[in-house]
Amino acid sequence: MRAMVLESQAPIGAQALRLETLPKPEPAAGEILVRIAACGLCRTDLHIVEGELPLARTPIVPGHQAVGRVDGMGPGVTHLRPGDRVGIAWLRRTCGACRHCESGRENLCERAEFTGYHADGGFAEYAVVPAGFAYLLPAVFSDTEAAPLLCAGIIGYRALTLTDVGRGGRLGLYGFGSSAHITLQVAVARDIRVYVVTRSVAARALARDLGAAWSGDVTERPPTPTEGAIIFAPAGEIVPLALRNLAPGGTLALAGIYMSRIPPLNYADLYGERRITSVANNTRDDGRRLLAEAAAIPVRPAITPFPLAEANRALELLKHGGLTGSGVLVTDQD
Repeated sequence: MRAMVLESQAPIGAQALRLETLPKPEPAAGEILVRIAACGLCRTDLHIVEGELPLARTPIVPGHQAVGRVDGMGPGVTHLRPGDRVGIAWLRRTCGACRHCESGRENLCERAEFTGYHADGGFAEYAVVPAGFAYLLPAVFSDTEAAPLLCAGIIGYRALTLTDVGRGGRLGLYGFGSSAHITLQVAVARDIRVYVVTRSVAARALARDLGAAWSGDVTERPPTPTEGAIIFAPAGEIVPLALRNLAPGGTLALAGIYMSRIPPLNYADLYGERRITSVANNTRDDGRRLLAEAAAIPVRPAITPFPLAEANRALELLKHGGLTGSGVLVTDQD
């Protein structure tokens, strides 16, 4: 099978990923083999490639928003059949026995494994995944539409839940890429007024098209303070700005797995029982809830497709703000 392989971390502009031919993987007991049709691009992939996150193993095939069909099964798999369309997400395996797993917080499992990090992921024609961590996908989404829901969608959904903004409330979004443009659609469907702050003119236009009540540059302030806010951009310097636009009692969720250094905070910006929380991975329940709600709306991700072999170019565009919405690698475009 063809796969984009990372041997050592390097700037994405140096063509860090290499197209290689690898043996097709074999599913072990409890696992399924998935023939990949599409895999979404995530900023986490970029952090892994360029070294903001340490390598868990090498070589590694990145990618953790993969959509495909079950092509084989290991012993013990009973709830899936060949041909079923499934999604492979970031959370790949948990221990199931620690205090976090037993309390419904498997996203915090200390022995968790992640797709495209601990095990080869979806930047390939095939991948294996434990059957219990694969998602059956709603028919309303095409393969390319479903792909970004599997991390961008799930993480945005968890972040939105943590802000606790209800119907009729106000939500600030900082950065407007793949995750934010999906989260916006969920929030708007819940009758939440969404204010988007982003440097990108094209992203501001997309936000308005998708129902944002206001969108502006980082130099502008939203019309009113918001009860909740989410920072999607991996830029710590945005935290004080977002706090100043947050109403008393509001929650600021930091949705990235990596963020640059946060500058010193003025206590006055935090005062008023404002809260800051990180968003760590996801639970499978987050994924199931997001997919069901997104299908009911239905959410329509804005997609830019790329052939598998152009993963480096696609990630470089992501790094430099050259993508609006979600980038997706498609295996049959080469």
